[in-house]
Amino acid sequence: MQRAARATRLGILLVATATAGCQSMDEEMVQTTAPEKMPALNVVDITAADRANHQPIMAEDVDSFGALGQPPLYSSVQGAYKGRPLTKHVGDYVKALTQDLIANMEYVTNKTPVGVTHFALLDSDLQQTNLLGQQMAESFVHELHKFRIPVIDYKATDFIRITEEGDFVLTRDYLELDASLPMEYVLTGTMAKHQGGVMVNARIIGIQSRAVVASAQMLIPFYVADALIPSDGSERGGMRDGVKLSRG
Repeated sequence: MQRAARATRLGILLVATATAGCQSMDEEMVQTTAPEKMPALNVVDITAADRANHQPIMAEDVDSFGALGQPPLYSSVQGAYKGRPLTKHVGDYVKALTQDLIANMEYVTNKTPVGVTHFALLDSDLQQTNLLGQQMAESFVHELHKFRIPVIDYKATDFIRITEEGDFVLTRDYLELDASLPMEYVLTGTMAKHQGGVMVNARIIGIQSRAVVASAQMLIPFYVADALIPSDGSERGGMRDGVKLSRG
């Protein structure tokens, strides 16, 4: 009996030991067969890489010539203009001048026709101008018309002249112009060279009263004024092919 009981207890112990061993082996197998963590993928944002080469242009990227970034120098065919491509032109400054004129303008309405003359050189007899003064007059005609102010182009004739060079309706011959035009006001002004550019003084004057009914003033930088190229392609300021010309 005692031997049988001992054998039974020994069998139970062996079964318990085997069961515990199996459980520990199962745990070890679970631990060893657990999937290892995969390394994080190195994801590259392609669009961000593309944007790195096309960053928006900041204000500090505009150089002293008014050009964006550092583009190569631009030169006209005749070599009359050498500089960087500009972000602004004379028309942009005339637009600002027109806004100043409209802001303090009196008596001028959409029923009072206005004429526009060339801007005269201040240190002359007021009978001389240049390409800048002529272009500003053309730009003022455009800007005043945008404000619905009637503009009279007194250089227009009542006929079209057909020539080998082209067909024209404008003239500078006063004998071909109408002596009486319905103009009540005239936009004119002066120009004076300044250290940083050209000082422009614009005003609207009554034809009969000579009263100033609007005024504006602005400095046009040299690099904007010098960007205008004469139609003959000659350089401005007595320069040609990089050599300053002077009379002996």
